[in-house]
Amino acid sequence: MQETEILIIGCGIAGLTAALYLADADRQVTVITKTCDTQESNSRYAQGGIIYTSPEDSQEKLVSDTCNAGAGLCLESAVARMAEEGPEAVRELLIERCQIPFTRENGELHLTAEGGHTIRRIIHSEDRTGLSIMEAMVCTARQHKKITFYTDRMAIDLITREHHSDDLMAHYKKPECFGAYVLDNRNRTVETFLARTTILATGGLGQMYRHTTNPNIATGDGYAMAIRAGAILINMEYTQFHPTTLFHPNADSYLISEAVRGEGAVLVTRDSREFMKKYHPMQSLAPRDVVTRAILDEMVLRDDAHVFLDLSAIPSDTILARFPGIHQKLLDFGIDIASQPIPVVPAFHFSCGGVRVNEDSRTNLARLYAVGEVSCTGVHGANRLASTSLLESVVWSRRAARNICEHWSELSGGVYPGIPGWQDKGLQEEFDPALISQDWTSLKNTMWNYVGPIRSGKRLRRAFSSLRRLSSDIEEFYRDTRLTRSIVELRNAVTTGFAIAGAAWRNRRSRGCHFRMDEPELQ
Repeated sequence: MQETEILIIGCGIAGLTAALYLADADRQVTVITKTCDTQESNSRYAQGGIIYTSPEDSQEKLVSDTCNAGAGLCLESAVARMAEEGPEAVRELLIERCQIPFTRENGELHLTAEGGHTIRRIIHSEDRTGLSIMEAMVCTARQHKKITFYTDRMAIDLITREHHSDDLMAHYKKPECFGAYVLDNRNRTVETFLARTTILATGGLGQMYRHTTNPNIATGDGYAMAIRAGAILINMEYTQFHPTTLFHPNADSYLISEAVRGEGAVLVTRDSREFMKKYHPMQSLAPRDVVTRAILDEMVLRDDAHVFLDLSAIPSDTILARFPGIHQKLLDFGIDIASQPIPVVPAFHFSCGGVRVNEDSRTNLARLYAVGEVSCTGVHGANRLASTSLLESVVWSRRAARNICEHWSELSGGVYPGIPGWQDKGLQEEFDPALISQDWTSLKNTMWNYVGPIRSGKRLRRAFSSLRRLSSDIEEFYRDTRLTRSIVELRNAVTTGFAIAGAAWRNRRSRGCHFRMDEPELQ
């Protein structure tokens, strides 16, 4: 049994931001991650950049752009908070403390634009922003004496008074979180991590879709654990699909950054005809939900498997200097983006919904905070504005750390209410990889075909039927089998998929990235 002051589950930009601020406040921080590599996270794969500021920018302009992209569902007070606190947080943590090597031009930070932005306000590290951020933040965190990392550990469930305590009167008391049960992937034993405060920073859910830009660790773990613990989730139907991922049999939905369009690339059909001008005034820089559906419409209309991203308007030396990572990656697939268009298709990218939190990242469960993509602050509304996700993570993780420190006396009081160790005696059955593989295939196809970019009542009913049967089989498998990371991930993904399908079913109006072909779109 492990005890710590603060347990952080996940170590992307959100988890590491919270860890650094809390450690600087002399709190004991434990960070667990389910991979051996502390840099592996959704954050690592962010190509485009993070919103900062520019001489032409203002808080009002950023609020306007964010709310316009969010299709009228953004919590404006949260967006205003991000606009107000964002530049200081980025400068304080990323530029000065972690010294991220952001790209500069003539000594000044280079600014770019992406879809939905009316001005250039995004800073970046070439086209490897996420990787640069993770390398620097992990290095900084590993040097801090108050931060301890546990790698190759998979959180199974949050520990709550109501669900796990030996206290018979627990149901009459305030719901609280006291840490997590954690699987050591190396020896398949389960450890009990007790904490005065727990922060969910588990990232996204993309692996439940057949096509996704997310890495294979994005299996919806935090959402599922929160659901089982009794936390409230909102806006789960708003699943954002990125318009431009490489169409290639061996590319595994490789993301083509929106910054490429920000620098002048346009979407065209196979006969080189621009088509976005008929869908939106911002054309190829329209919000992601608009561009995604436009691409799918053109693919159906022309019976094409993809469209193209044409970079011919961008000088070749600019392409090589601005997008060296994308250029080299596509050369590996036989495509020279300095002279050839890129075949692209949409793929799942980001969940705009998640665990409901307040302005300080607190959930409805005492002692439990949520930050990053797994949380829902209200900033993204029905459709996330490009490059807000990293900024939101920094701002709300910083706020979470400060709130924990301000309320430390009440969070550190009391004792753990009789939490038992993990019970798995007598389980001998081993997992069958063939069953795991088939269940993942079924889940991915169900979510993509019925709960994907375009939905309908009939499709969602079919999704419920498939997910209900799949969930029942997996729960039985989970109860009878010695745990592995793959079993826990599959269980989490199905639980989260059910939450998305349910939210999409209940919301009968199209808005932003929740589009139902059988229901009108709100204007």
